[in-house]
Amino acid sequence: MITYFIVFLFGSIIGSFLNVCIYRIPRNASIVFPSSRCPSCDRPIRFYDNIPIISYLLLMGRCRACKAKISVRYPLVEFLNGILYVFALYRFGSDSLWTVLIYFIFLSSLIVITFIDIDFQIIPDSITLPGIPIALILGSTVLPDPFQSFDYFQNFQPLGFKSSFIGMIGGGGFFYLVAVIGKALLKKDAMGGGDIKMMAMVGGLMGWKSVILTTFLGSLFGSVIGISLIVVKGRRWGSRIPFGPYLALGSVITLFYGHKLLMLYLYLG
Repeated sequence: MITYFIVFLFGSIIGSFLNVCIYRIPRNASIVFPSSRCPSCDRPIRFYDNIPIISYLLLMGRCRACKAKISVRYPLVEFLNGILYVFALYRFGSDSLWTVLIYFIFLSSLIVITFIDIDFQIIPDSITLPGIPIALILGSTVLPDPFQSFDYFQNFQPLGFKSSFIGMIGGGGFFYLVAVIGKALLKKDAMGGGDIKMMAMVGGLMGWKSVILTTFLGSLFGSVIGISLIVVKGRRWGSRIPFGPYLALGSVITLFYGHKLLMLYLYLG
């Protein structure tokens, strides 16, 4: 139990850095310098006011200097990253430390992608472009197939180059095809370039089967939430909704439960 608590603390600290990335990357600002500052008064945040989750609660969601409200998103991102790290350790901790660490980075990148896409409707190339070749290398050599159950130290076999490469090409290629056909039929962008590159990265890391399930889950969540927004908030049909967050959610579910969902499908079938 203490191990999970330490991992949660570590994840929440990384989550604090993710907040910096979410704010600065789309603004083309350095994620290293200057140090964290209040977005309202631009004053540096003291280290004791930058403790993940706790500082937000102690300050009651306000800047110590100017008393401006601080978005609840900041502790939310810290908590979410911490929880996902705990899930990754629980799911893959008995397999390999390298597997867990790689998935830590992958999950954190999905969080950054999600919130930037919500705010700006873009998925940064600075994450996906280097992520595609790295995903292909890791998927080909050290990462497992999310749809297989295995003992890492007894009968582990990596996802493999073939599945990883097909996943990369299939993920990016399918969404590129949707973008081309959608623009031809609807006379407007039906799929962003960021979504294409994101799915190429996901496919390289988790394989072609994961692309199928991630796409299905992302489309399902996107449709349900999109229709709900139309009904509840009166949004118009055809209004632009960022797809990255739904693909990210589908990727997380596929990573953690791909094998179980496959077994459930086969059992019900």
